[in-house]
Amino acid sequence: MALPFRRRIFLILVAMTAVPTVLAVAGWVLSVRTLLPTAGARASSERVALSARVLIENVDTLHLTPPERVALRHHLNQVSASVSLARRAETFLRYYTAGFAVVILLLGAAVLYASVNVAGHLSRQLSRPIDELVGWTQLIRRREPLPAGAAAVRGAPEFEALRQALRELAETLAVARDRELEAERLRAFREVARRVAHEIKNPLTSMRIAVDQMRRTLGQTDGKTETAVQVLEAETDRLERLAREFADFGRLPEGPQSEVDLVELLEELGRTGVPDGVAVRLTANGGPRMLLGHYDPLRRAFANLLRNAAEAMKGQGAIDVIVTGDGSGIAVTIADHGPGIPDDVRQRVFEPYFTTKADGTGLGLALVRQTLEAHRGTIALTATPGGGATFAIVFPPA
Repeated sequence: MALPFRRRIFLILVAMTAVPTVLAVAGWVLSVRTLLPTAGARASSERVALSARVLIENVDTLHLTPPERVALRHHLNQVSASVSLARRAETFLRYYTAGFAVVILLLGAAVLYASVNVAGHLSRQLSRPIDELVGWTQLIRRREPLPAGAAAVRGAPEFEALRQALRELAETLAVARDRELEAERLRAFREVARRVAHEIKNPLTSMRIAVDQMRRTLGQTDGKTETAVQVLEAETDRLERLAREFADFGRLPEGPQSEVDLVELLEELGRTGVPDGVAVRLTANGGPRMLLGHYDPLRRAFANLLRNAAEAMKGQGAIDVIVTGDGSGIAVTIADHGPGIPDDVRQRVFEPYFTTKADGTGLGLALVRQTLEAHRGTIALTATPGGGATFAIVFPPA
């Protein structure tokens, strides 16, 4: 069974400090063993000195020449100096082998004790943050949120940078998963919308033919039949519009792209896409205004936004449209001055089939977002200062 990471780090750090200490003590022991044979130097030197004195005492110095007496005296002085050196060497070895041995052993024990404590501290500083980060990776794998606001386990500054990177990674993965789920949901909605549109169109054609035939024979019918025919015409028109929106929502823009002048498009929609009582005030900063895309889907998307703004103001008032272009892309804001959209509804207005209108299909703004995203654009909804709703569209640079 493998040792835990913290235990392995502890043993490695202890070994890194204990091994040099043991080697130092072993080297000292070997040096003592080398010097121990010199411990008998004093005894042998004293024996030599004693024999030298005996020799001098028994020698008749009167029969020696002066140089011989000088040489003999020099020899005796050398022997005495050797004995003094031997005594000092023996004293040094005694303290070295006894007192210094105690110092070395105590120092080695202190080093081992300190190494164990330092190794324990370092192992905790390394293992605890790593264990924490490993736990975070398991939370990310299980798609669970990371601890928020919890005190970070202490460690090197690099661990804090790694924690921040993991938090950013978890947030990025969560956003990517949400986007993937939303894209999958939209794909399912589009498939359902395409099939519904196909199923509606076939009986709708027969119904319109029948209504036209009834209209041609109205002269022979009474007023109730006229009313019924009008109801049928209105409902078939509504079904046709519903089928068209379902069909548009069920397909993405296709075909070759071309340059679309957004300012020109919005000017044309401001003249033709809103009731007479609504004025579209368009402002452009003179920057880039050309967008590479599909003209018809873009026209439907912006027409839908202007129509919703006009309906919010009940067909009376002004819509402010601002187009700004620079190196970071093109931004378009469409602001009405109606009652606005409540906060609890604002988060859902782009969901398919969600509507606050009695006769709405819930596909208008969903189709707008789908079209803009197909052109790499984004759309957001905020409140207009003073009342109303503002749609902000941003297209990144090509």
